[in-house]
Amino acid sequence: MLEKEIALIIFIGCYALALSRKVKIAYVSLISAGLLILFGIVSPELAISKAIKWDVLGIYWGFMMVSIIFSESGIPTLIAYKITKKAKSEKYAIFYLCVITALLSSFMENVGTVLIMAPIAIEIAKHARSKIFPYMVAIAISSNAVTTVTMVADPPSIILAISKGMKFIDFYWFQNKLSIGIISIIGVMVSLFSLLLIFRNMNKKIEVEEKKVKYKITPLLIFIFGVLALAIGPYFNLQPGIIGLAVGFLSLLENKKEWKQMMKDFDWNSFFFIIGIFVVISSLEVTGLLTDFVKWIASMGITNPSIVLAFIIWISVAASAFIDNVPFTVLMIPVCTQLANLLGINPFVLLFGMLIGTGIGGNITPVGATANVFACGIIEKHGEKIKLKDYLKISLPFTCLAVLTAHIILQLIWL
Repeated sequence: MLEKEIALIIFIGCYALALSRKVKIAYVSLISAGLLILFGIVSPELAISKAIKWDVLGIYWGFMMVSIIFSESGIPTLIAYKITKKAKSEKYAIFYLCVITALLSSFMENVGTVLIMAPIAIEIAKHARSKIFPYMVAIAISSNAVTTVTMVADPPSIILAISKGMKFIDFYWFQNKLSIGIISIIGVMVSLFSLLLIFRNMNKKIEVEEKKVKYKITPLLIFIFGVLALAIGPYFNLQPGIIGLAVGFLSLLENKKEWKQMMKDFDWNSFFFIIGIFVVISSLEVTGLLTDFVKWIASMGITNPSIVLAFIIWISVAASAFIDNVPFTVLMIPVCTQLANLLGINPFVLLFGMLIGTGIGGNITPVGATANVFACGIIEKHGEKIKLKDYLKISLPFTCLAVLTAHIILQLIWL
């Protein structure tokens, strides 16, 4: 009983400090993990061999390196200028920008995509003599909407895939059913088209001057190699983490003159936070707290799988508007699995619902996802204020449409 209390106190303290952002989140999770090991709740052997998901870390590091060189290759900017030039009015310019953003973010880190698209959006807004607020908010939420479209779109997708032994292709066809990737694509398409309705009054004509953009093809080839390797790797018994490390080192080799800067630019704070949070969440499982939580949900008397699915999806949306989706995903995977076992249903219906909810839910508020924070920072640097009411007018219908569409399809196919 004492172990449960200690683990719960450390867990709550860890999350409270991480949410406050007053201390580096890496320090918070690593110290929390250290205390759990010190108290003997999680053994060092368990932490190293089971709790910490090394494959997740390998892919996370490697594809962030790819993201850095790809974003600097000039190719995304070239594509964006070519397509946006075809826009007839502001609302279509925003729509095209968001389609490109969603496509790139399916394989790249969201913040990197926002930073790539921001200069283009700002230039178009200047040509139209409009505020950059609607442009940047739309780009940010579009980058977050695709977090479950591919296995490598966002850390939570990687975490779920590796923890459940899913292959790259399993995101599209799994257990003889349409899988989370296809379901997410349909949801994203609905939400992207909703932007034309949201921005229906932005009808100023746009003329974009085409610029000569220098670009390098090698980053694109490394990027394609990494995605293909993840897709076919399982058939050759290649560990996802090894593939991640390989593309990461290839990226460093490609940009060897700047490798020190690349290593410096990498988000080590989040990387080490993930390491520590794996141990913190494992303590909840080891002490039985997760089982207690599942039993508490079951005690609410909700035994209808459809209601449970709705509860999991929309509580994930609500939570992710304020809580980082990585630790939430790590926490909820065993919760969803145990809850599904109690209900006698396929655990993947709840796992997919949770991942869709937590992946897209961060869109709702300006602080719900890192990409949103960066986008709002750019807006403020250009002298415009962030009003929550105006932000919600764009983010709320966009997010709810994406999640609701995915929810309905998930219900029809998997339950």
